[in-house]
Amino acid sequence: VKEIISERIEALIMNKKQKSILIGIVTALLLIILFAAMAFLNRIPMNPQGTIGNTAGNLNNSGLFCEHNGAVYFANSYDGNSLYAMNPDESDIRRLNSLEVQNILAGGKYLYYFQTGSNSTSGLGQVQGRRSFNRCNLKGRDTTTLTTDVVVTAQLVDNYLYMLTSTNSGPSFYKMKIDKSDKKVLAAIPINPACAQDSVIHYNGVETDHYLYALNTANDTPTEVWAGNLWYPILSDNYVYYLDVAENYRLCRYSLSQGVIEVLTNDRVDCFNVGSGYIYYQKKSSKPQLICMRTDGSNAFVVAEGNYTDINMTSQYVYFRAFDDQYTTYHSFIGSGGCSEFTAALEAVPAE
Repeated sequence: VKEIISERIEALIMNKKQKSILIGIVTALLLIILFAAMAFLNRIPMNPQGTIGNTAGNLNNSGLFCEHNGAVYFANSYDGNSLYAMNPDESDIRRLNSLEVQNILAGGKYLYYFQTGSNSTSGLGQVQGRRSFNRCNLKGRDTTTLTTDVVVTAQLVDNYLYMLTSTNSGPSFYKMKIDKSDKKVLAAIPINPACAQDSVIHYNGVETDHYLYALNTANDTPTEVWAGNLWYPILSDNYVYYLDVAENYRLCRYSLSQGVIEVLTNDRVDCFNVGSGYIYYQKKSSKPQLICMRTDGSNAFVVAEGNYTDINMTSQYVYFRAFDDQYTTYHSFIGSGGCSEFTAALEAVPAE
């Protein structure tokens, strides 16, 4: 009898141990599944090959407008440069958040921008009250701070952000993956990453020359492309549009295929943008003007008298602001004469 009782007790003990082990295994598996599910849900999907965040012309003009997949994202000057979205024809204007933004980039399922400050409360999940470079979804939500560095210019190339930042020790040019990983410092000189095409960044030299260089983002290796004397290069249709440093910053273009320089205007140019077969530029003189012309320099006409800046272009409109008035935004249908105030953006500002 004692032996039987002893065997039953041992069996009960073994069953309890087995149950404990089984419970432990099941718990561990559930935790693994939970962590895997959380990691999957928080995973940042990568972008299609060839993704570029914004045009060079827009980024060289503060990056206040950015067109992506049938939508235009922009900094609404009438609402403290808050982040807004609309259709390319300016319909369905809506606020995404009330952060003060510039250098807007778009790629895949996300927007990226430099937050210069904060206007007002903007709901849960918003990053406020500090300068930072952020990522959010296309609805302006789920904001994540990628860096608190002061970003001078940033560009999205495939799955990396290339950033020129200003630090206490001087400029820093580095790249960072869109999920905030794999940060790598590339140079301690002010390389402007705005001009990107086919996974290659083109920029002008800043140390010993103003030549045109190409940075292959596959290996981050720079090569000399052309021994010119240029500033603010913009690539379009196998041409490089640029300001000629040696000739009073006149606007020229250089054919990459033929190696030929064309002078587009002898005006001194403060800023310019290229798109949809047109160039818009600000003429610096005693009588300043905003001028539009074809990309070959023909059919030039005055869009507006005065001094304008922040020339941004979408597929349908050009937008700009007066140099001494950062509140009012003007627009003009690309290639058309005249301009008017972008009143639809003002009317879209929600009442607080």
